[in-house]
Amino acid sequence: MRQLDHISENASPVSVSQSGLIRLSGPARAIALDVLRVRSLQTGAYVSHFRGRGMEFDESRPYQPGDDPRSIDWRVTARSTTAYTKLFREERERPVLVMVDLRSNMHFATRGCFKSVNASRAAALLSWAAHHRGDRLGGLIFGDTVHRELKPRLGRQAALRFLHELAEHPDWALPAHGTTTDGEAPFTLAMASLRRVARPGSLVVILSDFLGINRAAQSYLSSVARHNEVLAVVLSDPLERELPPPGRYRLIRDGDELAIDTHAQAARRDYRDAFETRTHDLVRFCQRYGIHLMTLSTDDDPVSALQTALGRRTL
Repeated sequence: MRQLDHISENASPVSVSQSGLIRLSGPARAIALDVLRVRSLQTGAYVSHFRGRGMEFDESRPYQPGDDPRSIDWRVTARSTTAYTKLFREERERPVLVMVDLRSNMHFATRGCFKSVNASRAAALLSWAAHHRGDRLGGLIFGDTVHRELKPRLGRQAALRFLHELAEHPDWALPAHGTTTDGEAPFTLAMASLRRVARPGSLVVILSDFLGINRAAQSYLSSVARHNEVLAVVLSDPLERELPPPGRYRLIRDGDELAIDTHAQAARRDYRDAFETRTHDLVRFCQRYGIHLMTLSTDDDPVSALQTALGRRTL
């Protein structure tokens, strides 16, 4: 397993601790939440930009050389003998909602760490980045059995509260075999909750493998995207994307041993095509509703991945 930058050598690949998530506060200072370079898995690279915080009108002052003509205050200018420029100030305390999927299908990996672990590390980095910017932080953490909602609040305590709920979520203790519930139901319920709690103008980040995103869930998510900035962080494992080279393999899951034969070319092609089709459908959905999308593999360093996708802050 490749050692990930900024992650302790002793960190577990199958679970997280609050102390480990707290230590990511430092690396998070270098992560920006302004610009997103979205890489489409199907159609190459394209660039989109976070609207970021809105700009509130502050005051007008006499026009100066170099001012943007689009900022001229025509109403004040019409009442005087000189041109005036509008000045704006950045809105403060933008709500940031970080949503983390801890369903049983997320507790899986063949390389690196569980999807749930890398999602949690990325969520911690984003929560600290929001705190360092002075944004209000809230969260939604859901699994097969338990759903937690945290209202956006300011300050370090808001980040610590989120990390505590994330590290201590009961679904970490469930077996990772996906037999507890229908995976679609918890995801759809979580999207319904997101639509209810997301206030217009928020930045919403969803960390999930998006398995089980049905039409109802898409409807809730598209409604959220109409009034908020949404970033989908899509988790996957290399084995989910493509079968290993032809051969016979053994997989052990919850003590059960499974034998896999990957020699059949048709089966390999169908397996790869199924993943690519699902990914293509998700990319098209995100593009249609203006949802930013980035990918995060189980063997990726979340710090480097987020800096690449969101930009690096100058410290």
